[in-house]
Amino acid sequence: MAKLHVRHMVGGHAPRDPQARRGAPDELLYRFEFPERPGALMRFLSNMRTDWNISLFHYRNHGSDTGRVLVGMQVPRHEMREFQRFLTNLGYPYVDESRNPAYRLFLG
Repeated sequence: MAKLHVRHMVGGHAPRDPQARRGAPDELLYRFEFPERPGALMRFLSNMRTDWNISLFHYRNHGSDTGRVLVGMQVPRHEMREFQRFLTNLGYPYVDESRNPAYRLFLG
């Protein structure tokens, strides 16, 4: 993740909310492989809940049949079961990067 995404990103940590322990409360970080075809992003957006905030979105294309996407989403803890259903129904390969040290050090 550090080589594919973080080294190309600027901005650093989100401003801290005094009521939250981090800058973006309930933020999850996931790495996806989106198929390089029309409608792939729309499928992602149409299947997620409208009240989940996308706090980070970074897309990398390497000329292959998939695009590498890093997404930060704010999902309340009590909605994790529904979030897991979203990931399963989406059908795109993904990796949970929420505990990745590079994310914690530079973005989280």
